[in-house]
Amino acid sequence: MKKIVQLTALCAVLMWVMQGCSEQDPGLVKDEASLKLAIENAQPGDEIVLKNGVWKDIEIVFAANGTQSDTIVLRAQTPGEVFIEGQSNLGISGSYLHVTGLVFRNGYTPTSDVIAFRTNKETLANHVRVSHCVIDNFSNPERYESDIWVTMFGKNNRFDHNNLIGKRNRGVTMAVRLNTEASQENNHRIDYNYFGPRQNLASNGGETLRIGTSHYSLTNSNSTVSFNYFDECDGELEIISNKSGGNKYLSNVFNKSKGTLTMRHGKNTLVENNYFIGARKANTGGIRVINEYQTVKNNYLIGLTGHRFRGALVVMNGVPNSPINRYNQVVDATIEGNVLIDCDHVQLCAGSDEERSAIPVGTKFENNIMMSKTNANLFTVYDDISGIAFSNNVTGTENNPPSEEGFVKVDNRIEPNENGVLLPSVATMELAGLGQNWKLPVQKKKTGAAYYTKKGLGPAFGSGKTTKVAPGTNTLVEAALQSAPGDVLVLENGAEYLLTKTVALHHPLTIMADKGTQPRLLAEKSTFFKIENEGSLELINLIIDGAQSPDQPGNAVVSTSKYSMNRNYKLKVIDCKVQDLKINHSFNFLKIYPSTMADTIEIRGSDFSDVTGSILSMATETDDLGMYNAEYVLIKQSKFNSIGGAVADIYRGGRDESTFGPNVYINECNFIEVGNDKRNKIKASMRFLGVQRLDISNSQWESSAGVKLQLTNGEPISNLNDLSFENTPDVVSNGSYNRSNIKIEGN
Repeated sequence: MKKIVQLTALCAVLMWVMQGCSEQDPGLVKDEASLKLAIENAQPGDEIVLKNGVWKDIEIVFAANGTQSDTIVLRAQTPGEVFIEGQSNLGISGSYLHVTGLVFRNGYTPTSDVIAFRTNKETLANHVRVSHCVIDNFSNPERYESDIWVTMFGKNNRFDHNNLIGKRNRGVTMAVRLNTEASQENNHRIDYNYFGPRQNLASNGGETLRIGTSHYSLTNSNSTVSFNYFDECDGELEIISNKSGGNKYLSNVFNKSKGTLTMRHGKNTLVENNYFIGARKANTGGIRVINEYQTVKNNYLIGLTGHRFRGALVVMNGVPNSPINRYNQVVDATIEGNVLIDCDHVQLCAGSDEERSAIPVGTKFENNIMMSKTNANLFTVYDDISGIAFSNNVTGTENNPPSEEGFVKVDNRIEPNENGVLLPSVATMELAGLGQNWKLPVQKKKTGAAYYTKKGLGPAFGSGKTTKVAPGTNTLVEAALQSAPGDVLVLENGAEYLLTKTVALHHPLTIMADKGTQPRLLAEKSTFFKIENEGSLELINLIIDGAQSPDQPGNAVVSTSKYSMNRNYKLKVIDCKVQDLKINHSFNFLKIYPSTMADTIEIRGSDFSDVTGSILSMATETDDLGMYNAEYVLIKQSKFNSIGGAVADIYRGGRDESTFGPNVYINECNFIEVGNDKRNKIKASMRFLGVQRLDISNSQWESSAGVKLQLTNGEPISNLNDLSFENTPDVVSNGSYNRSNIKIEGN
């Protein structure tokens, strides 16, 4: 019997050689069949080498068992030159395995994971390492279809020196699961990875890293997350969502990332020596403390602007006898030795309301330095802080400590130490018992796969070449087809451009004219411009005229794709004149569809007149789950005359607290006869429902429908200053907002 087994194994090896191996490298496989055979026959110490090139629509099942001294390796022939594309994924199970050098791109997983540390529910990975791999925009095209890029099961696994860049659809970028005993108290290591830019999802489910879930939050994971670089991870409020016990977050860098490291569930978490660098970017946050026995020590936070749950340091209120999925009370936390420089908000007892009424207790807050020149009112206290013991903390002379005891005020003088880290003076650091030897724990270039570029989210407007476009019919269409990302198309002053086809935009494109007589754009199609996935549009110094548009309702100057867009777009209209959108009713400037999201919509220095529809109706996400259609809406120095619908209808329904926006800023605008059409269902010139930040200033309304505010969730900031309403109703709101110098005349 033994001889038969040996002969069978020999035949299998011979077949493997014939099917896929190279004479130069006996481990090299070139197709799926030879890869499967190689895995089936792998022995401790073997290397399985994937041939360079594209492997498309392949679901790799790497199930094998090495030993502690003889790992089985699955690797790229050349690191970074094996591309896993199409509908593909990788499942790993067994023990003492190592996967390295693969790049996932140009596709998405057909299942719920791209890389899973298991091959089925019962067969998990233990003592497995994944290193020097890349997942780059391997995103499901359906924005709200959920998947996870990396899911860790089993025990004693390591994920290191990998790049996870540009996840666009719903779902955590990386998760550690504890759903069976075989994955609990796992001692995983997640280190030296580059978590690259993740755009704002505008929905819950955009975390970059989650360890555990609320169902298993009373269980220990004992995972260590260290020396990782989180770069512009903006998916949602929780950059890291800790939902299990015993985890350590050590020496990570968070660079210009919106949101916080959140101890959402679980006990005995250690957060130490992490650096949070906000660079004054909006909604950048730090550390949020919830639950029992948490330790936050020796962290460095600078230039963070987030408020409320996104503050630089947030200590939450809890729910008495909290259900497992809500907010456990902060008990016996230690917050010590942290340095906060020019951050805007430290929030104590945050979230205090009728439900979250359990104040922090047994908590030590000591030897921290918190100095801010950007916000004198650094501390916000929402409830009783008697359960927090303050001792030997330092603030700037201009800052407002939350307690007379436990704080010392000193001059706010900041200078770089020998490592380039901005710190208070030596005397101030010594006052809090802290030294000067603070140093960025890891540099970006030392994380991730060394062979792969750490790129941003995409090209900017104006970053490409400039091309002059001759007047005529469809010359602009042809120029757009020939353009590349970031290109600029320059039209001839005073000339006319007719579109008999819609200009489809698949990348950022600027269409402009130099200052002087504006060129005129007309269209015989129902839509001038359609922003498809990856597209963005900037219009500068143009006349957009609806006189040649078809005589039918529902035309639009700009439309988003009818299909889900997983890339956020931008639309900018600068120094333009938009006129005569009136050939039929409901002629809108912008028409949007569900599952599309604008990062920024900006209208500046422009004039809109005679429009039967709306200008910006951002109200298609009506499931009331916290989703919305635009993060920033900026309308400045513009005039709107005879607009049938609303100039802006911004909608964010539901009470979800995990997102940032919308944010709306309106300044120096005139609204004349706006919103009076009988088809304007909202009966307002502007409606803001669920908007989180609203600033309207120095603007006038005349003979128009009013402005409606509907405050629905969180702590929205609404400021209305220096406004006049002539023959126009006063602002209608269901809650309080800040208003000053508002004149009502002629009503």
